[in-house]
Amino acid sequence: MYAAWDPVHTDYTSRTALPGPRGLAESTDDWLAIHRGAPNGHLLHPGTNQMLASLTSGGPVHLMHTTPYLDVIRATGELHGSGGCLVGALYCAPLTATPDGLRPHNLGTYLLRTKPDTKTLVFEVRPEAPAPAKGLNYLHLGGIHLDTYLAHRGFLTTGEDDHLRQSAVGRIREASGFLDLLLADARGEHTASTTAFFHQLAATVPHMPFLGYLYFEVLSEYLLLHSTSPETKAYAFAGEMNNRLYKEVAFAAVKTMGRLFDLALFNPDRAQLTELIDRIDPALALGADAYVRRRLPHLFACAALGPDRDAGLVSFRHAGTDFDTLATLAPHLAGQLVFREMRTLPRYPALFPVFEQAKATSVYAYWNNQNIAVPFNGVLPKGELGLNLAFTRASCTAWVAEPCERGLLHPTEQLNLLPVPRLADLRGTALGRAAFPGPPAPPAGPSPRPAMVGATSAA
Repeated sequence: MYAAWDPVHTDYTSRTALPGPRGLAESTDDWLAIHRGAPNGHLLHPGTNQMLASLTSGGPVHLMHTTPYLDVIRATGELHGSGGCLVGALYCAPLTATPDGLRPHNLGTYLLRTKPDTKTLVFEVRPEAPAPAKGLNYLHLGGIHLDTYLAHRGFLTTGEDDHLRQSAVGRIREASGFLDLLLADARGEHTASTTAFFHQLAATVPHMPFLGYLYFEVLSEYLLLHSTSPETKAYAFAGEMNNRLYKEVAFAAVKTMGRLFDLALFNPDRAQLTELIDRIDPALALGADAYVRRRLPHLFACAALGPDRDAGLVSFRHAGTDFDTLATLAPHLAGQLVFREMRTLPRYPALFPVFEQAKATSVYAYWNNQNIAVPFNGVLPKGELGLNLAFTRASCTAWVAEPCERGLLHPTEQLNLLPVPRLADLRGTALGRAAFPGPPAPPAGPSPRPAMVGATSAA
């Protein structure tokens, strides 16, 4: 079980990256060196990244969470996870304790500014020992998704199962030309102009929504690592990546992002990309298309195939013949497709606690084994983290907090809350409300749920 989760996590203390498929023009270690050599590459190290330093120190970790459900939390006294946050954690941002109050990370400041109708909870987690700098990279969850589907197929009707498999294969057939182009680029065989590349990318995302997630993360990586604006420099001086950059990219590119944060809709073409980056960080606009053209094929090959495949032996024209062939040639992409297709099933609210809780329970066990009380988004250590609701080797205190005129948070009311290692009902999440409107189940908490507890027992 633990072996399956290791490749999903990035260890930021390591001098080497987890291997990608064979046959690529650039290795994962090549890209690690490129990232560390970027203007903000020093923030990939635990010694210089404020969040990583806090998580690995073994000392108290302070977090904040914004929620519109404070009354529900008080009434139930329980805190549940969200399938949309690191598989099953509680969405938070870091805080730094100062003599004058708790200083939010710039992600927290952004949340406080853009979510005015919410209340803020703060948590102090006291682990028994330092944690590793291992963050979960959701782009590499394809193998987990596939294994979970295969282990729980018996919960699907024959019609549902046939629909998932046929839909996944159908999407591969529709997108096979561009997917093969991506693999060719990853192998070093450039087969299309940059303009044609972006035209095909924008046209393919609707057929292959996972590409929207990859595209967004490539742009986020480019901005966070290469921005040298005064604002970014100020945050870097404090040991923080500038989260405003990728937030603005997402909301500027997709008009409906405020209703549901859905990166499957992220598909700007080349001209739109340049205009988008020019609005957010003008100094980086001219280099964005070249970076995406070079980086996206490599990231796609790693996310779609996994480390034990040879990119030179895979063609998606052949992988699109049937689901079993797809799962053999590109198991991680097969898993990503099944995961996303399942969310379109009318019966998904009933299937959600089966498939998604299985993943959450499994990752809780991995985090406990690795001594991770506070997991974080490991695509980059930018400031997005959560709470492991199943962790027993830490104490944690929760408060309601209010900001002062200086933007610092001050606890005003201590809460006695029980962390429950169980996902909230789907209809209490943003995805559930958007995709399955109607009378919701009584909410146990919000989508990015609040979190932890008075004290947990040591074990």
